[in-house]
Amino acid sequence: MKLRNKVTIVTGGSQGIGLSIAELFAAEGAKVIVADIGDAPKTNAVIDFHALNVTDRPACKQFFDAVVDKYGKIDVLVNNAGITRDAMTRKMTDEQWDMVIDVNLNGLFNLTRYIGPHMQENKIGSIINISSIVGEGGNIGQSNYSATKAALIGLTKTWAKEFALKGAQVRVNAIAPGFILTDMVKTIPQEVQDKLAASVVLGKMGLPEDIAKASLFLASDDSAYITGHTLSVNGGLRM
Repeated sequence: MKLRNKVTIVTGGSQGIGLSIAELFAAEGAKVIVADIGDAPKTNAVIDFHALNVTDRPACKQFFDAVVDKYGKIDVLVNNAGITRDAMTRKMTDEQWDMVIDVNLNGLFNLTRYIGPHMQENKIGSIINISSIVGEGGNIGQSNYSATKAALIGLTKTWAKEFALKGAQVRVNAIAPGFILTDMVKTIPQEVQDKLAASVVLGKMGLPEDIAKASLFLASDDSAYITGHTLSVNGGLRM
């Protein structure tokens, strides 16, 4: 029960990595609030679901106020909400670029601008930003996505410095997943999956649970002296 009674927000927590994080945190005793534009997660875990579009700034403020009003505090924030709209740069539309920037980058800012200072006032908290291996090394056809995930790493370092001012024990870290076997990846032809797995040092793709366990470490007191760090969880794909 490493997160007993810790009030935790997970954005994009209705499926995939976000849902695995929410379920594990709930099992570890956290009071989990999932914020997602999609449907409520189909899970047995005790999770409080809120429909939220992270690009809607007024809605983000209302959501923050509602959580604090109900629970009195926010201990952990996992910024996981994100989308892809892939295309080669020469073919990428304004809509594809703007949509990914708005969700992956602006959406992350829209919540953290309230929750980070709230944690600072309470003198404690943990923020986890879900980046990507693409944010560390780039990828063909993902200029919009890689830009947001790289920016996220920069924000992690900046917020780690800002929110720790005046002696606050607020930690901000990032996780950069590699190839993770989510439901979306499972739709890729098996031969392509096999090639991806073969490119990984450990010879396999990761599971959403692998990212959830890394998130649990960064959310708990086990990582009390770690901040401003990007934890690569990629099976050795990029060293």
